[in-house]
Parts: sequence; C-alpha cells; structure tokens
Amino acid sequence: MARNQERKEETRQRVLSAASRGFRSHGFAGIGVDGIAKAAGVTSGAFYAHFGSKDGAFGAALDVGLDEVIESIPKFQREAGAKWVQAFADYYLDRAHRDDLARGCAMAALSPEVVRAEPKVHAAYEAKMTKIADLIANGLADGSADKRRARAWAMLGVLIGGLTVARAVASTDLAEEISRAVREAAVKSAGKARGIR
Repeated sequence: MARNQERKEETRQRVLSAASRGFRSHGFAGIGVDGIAKAAGVTSGAFYAHFGSKDGAFGAALDVGLDEVIESIPKFQREAGAKWVQAFADYYLDRAHRDDLARGCAMAALSPEVVRAEPKVHAAYEAKMTKIADLIANGLADGSADKRRARAWAMLGVLIGGLTVARAVASTDLAEEISRAVREAAVKSAGKARGIR
C-alpha cells in the first residue's frame, strides 16, 4: 500500500515538473495536456487523474514556481549579507538564467499567463507575490515598513520586466546591455539592504 502511494506521488511530481517546464517555456496556450503527459512519460489519463484539468496543473505549477522564489530570497539574504540584492539581481539577469525558459523564474514566465487566468489563480498569485515582496522588504534597511515594501515592489517590477525584455530581443549584445541596465536599476530601486541571519 505504501509503495503504491509512493509511486503515485512520484508520478504526480513528474507530471508537475513537466507541466512547470512546459508552461514556462511555451505559455499556457503553447502546450497541451498531451504534450505535458508525453514529457512526463505518462498517459493523458494519468495527467487528469492527478490534476483534473490543464488549469489545475497550471495552478500547481505556478505555486511551485513562486515557492522557488520564496525559498531562494532568504538564502540570498543569508549568504550574501548586505549585498544580497546585488547577488540576487546578478543571478536573475545572468545569461544562464535568462536563456533557460524551462527552469527560469516563474514570476517572469508565468505572470502574463495569470493575467488571463481564472480569479482563484489571481488570488493565489497575489498571496505568493505578497509574501515575496514582504521577504524582500524584510531584507531592506532604512525607512518604514510601508516604504521598504514599496521599494520591494519596485525592485520586483524592474527585475521581472527587465528579464522579460532581455529575453524578447534577438541580439545577445542588446540582451546583455538591457541586463546590465536592469541590474543597476533594481539595486537602486531596492535601496540600502541588510543581511538576514
């Protein structure tokens, strides 16, 4: 019985991973249930057994993607100390991250998809993004909580928008130019930072 449950969970994780990669790479409309199931090595029936619908898989993939950010920000804050914003911006706009749509940031890849999603997805997205902004604000110095949170939203907006534009241009040189400018703007918008232990 336990082994069956373990296999079921392994299959669910494989499908979720394939859905996450597929939605980040191709967008919601760019990949179907059959494509996700094939990438996971399962049948479409198995996909539906685990997620019920493509919308269900998208919601789960969005949760996982935003949780990755929620887990990574405190790690940057601990490891880079007061220079964590620069370290995070460097990673975020690095060419390896920029070029890897399938494993890149869910904030940049999936936010445009959320705009067209059902209201419960908007609510889930809002809750996770608010948590991300609060984590960032907690790692900023100076100013009231409201001002630090405003700077956190500004930093997020600059990074997400900048990564999207850098990914969209054809020229690698221009993508690098955009990334350099966005890194500088993100650090400036965040203002003074502090490390978290």
